[in-house]
Amino acid sequence: MVAGEAGEMSSISEVSIEQLSQWVSKELDNHSLIQKPSNLVLTPLSGDAGFRQYFRANTQPALLAVMAPKTEGVSESADYFSSLSGFLRHQGIPTPMVLSCDGGQNLLLIECFEGCDLCDELSSETADILYGEALLILLRLQQISSSQLSVAQYDTVLLDKEMRLFQEWFVQQLLGYELSEAEEALLDQTFQFLVSQAQEQPQVLVHRDYHSRNLIYREGESLGVIDFQDAVWGPITYDLVSLLRDCYIRWSPEQVKQWALGYGNMAYELDLLPMVSSQQFLQWFDTMGLQRHIKVLGIFARLSLRDNKHRYLDDLPLVMRYTLDVAEQYPETKEFTLWFQQTLLPKIEQQSWYSDYRMAGE
Repeated sequence: MVAGEAGEMSSISEVSIEQLSQWVSKELDNHSLIQKPSNLVLTPLSGDAGFRQYFRANTQPALLAVMAPKTEGVSESADYFSSLSGFLRHQGIPTPMVLSCDGGQNLLLIECFEGCDLCDELSSETADILYGEALLILLRLQQISSSQLSVAQYDTVLLDKEMRLFQEWFVQQLLGYELSEAEEALLDQTFQFLVSQAQEQPQVLVHRDYHSRNLIYREGESLGVIDFQDAVWGPITYDLVSLLRDCYIRWSPEQVKQWALGYGNMAYELDLLPMVSSQQFLQWFDTMGLQRHIKVLGIFARLSLRDNKHRYLDDLPLVMRYTLDVAEQYPETKEFTLWFQQTLLPKIEQQSWYSDYRMAGE
């Protein structure tokens, strides 16, 4: 996940690798279509931004064994993942099939999508086709109604809480900068504007981390969708801007605008979006992306400082570029832009991970 929407620190599953292997071996006896090897081997995979641990089983076809943390958070629950994945598959969203679930130990045995991250397949020659498919899947997801699925609301409290990660982890912890009362007031004002922009949009089912590392390219098959367990009801542009202003790959503003407006037209035809001007839709798109990227600056800093996942620091310059490119376009966020450039940027430029954000993603 993008730094997933992983929340507070959780205790990792108490199940040992040996116990996991025994559980997987036992569960495989219940699945005759899976070829169980004589010597079962679970190979650990590099994890995402969350606390789940993944192991590839040497079965035919390959499967993934997952240990989720022992936590009270719903999204980390194996039972919840299994239920939500099954529901989404029934709605035509290509999520992994769950073969076995142990809610008590928080263990899962799931389908392993054979392929690669969509990010690895994207190029100027393939982008239109691949993004076209990703956008059609997203439209299918957004057509799910609130009467079909009960998930949390992406409300004012959550939207604001996410942006406070920037204040705590990026500004104070990573840069070591203490905000004055006036600066805190500036952030309050900026965040309130972005929250209001998000709340006035049509509300749909939001994957919440819909980008090129959570979409799996599979030759001859539809894109696979993973890391959907943090889904909420929220703004219609959230997943759209997550995909098109991806924290790991950048496209020209003109191309992004064309894709975004094309999506808006399709959403209107499906009654997901009322008749609004292109200017209004793009403002929703821009400000939603700004909310997300401010949050991500905090999340990537936290992943490094708290979780020792330092590779995310290399992606900060691109996130900064998105943040400042958008913030300088709107009167309500101009002051935030100037403050960031004049106060934070000199400190950022001293960081070992920093590269010229103005060229990030080129």
